[in-house]
Amino acid sequence: MAKGLFDCTGKVTLVTGGNGGIGLGFAMGVAKMGGDIAIWARNAEKNEAAKMQLLEAGAGRVETYQVDVSSEEAITEGYDKLLADMGRLDSVFANSGRASRSRSVLTLDSGEWNDLLAVNLHGAFYTLREAAKAMVKRAETGDPGGSLVYCGSLSMFHGVPGIENYAASKGGMGAVIRGMAAELGKHGIRANTIAPGYVKTGIGGDAEMSEEMKARMAAVDAHFSAKTPIPRPGAIEDFEGIGAYLVSDASRFHTGDTIVIDGGSLIYPPYAF
Repeated sequence: MAKGLFDCTGKVTLVTGGNGGIGLGFAMGVAKMGGDIAIWARNAEKNEAAKMQLLEAGAGRVETYQVDVSSEEAITEGYDKLLADMGRLDSVFANSGRASRSRSVLTLDSGEWNDLLAVNLHGAFYTLREAAKAMVKRAETGDPGGSLVYCGSLSMFHGVPGIENYAASKGGMGAVIRGMAAELGKHGIRANTIAPGYVKTGIGGDAEMSEEMKARMAAVDAHFSAKTPIPRPGAIEDFEGIGAYLVSDASRFHTGDTIVIDGGSLIYPPYAF
């Protein structure tokens, strides 16, 4: 039975890094709309916990896999297994990534530069490229359509000192997404980027924090809230709606975009008061 405009019933969605944080938010939105979900993430225990949450939320089916998205070979093998298990692929959220360990461009060495790009740029590209191959193959049999999504950040727009490798990965993949949108639209495949603002992902909950760390995090929350028109940090639940929208047929004419989910912080200048 249809679940309304954002119905995801019968659609298979892969979310990399989907066992927590924003990735779990994307997956949860799809689950609530009845979609089938595959998760690629390295922690088997977290994978199983996420699977239970998604099934309880309404997912038709959930499968989890331990895939290293920094490896092109592992990604290719992962898709072979996913397609054998699930039978089709309708959407992919290339969400896996890590933060920069750099704090200055002057000390950003080649090891840190390349290690981050291996996941955030190269891994995301291979993930979306292989998904596109599967979707084009399906389109050529008379079943067009598909949704490719990259999880970017506001560093695509802002100059953020010290994390140039992180910004390069996000900005570079934003350009890749636009190219994919232009090339693959003839197959009914759309490609978009989501750029989150400051989000509390739930990683390292209050019970795991020292009192000093709790105070520091409260100060960070207050800092970002003061600079955001909707004056609070984002939550993973704030990404459920956009996740379901981009998987559903409601977004079938929406492509080549960078969709900002940030409470309005991007459009709020630092001198505003």
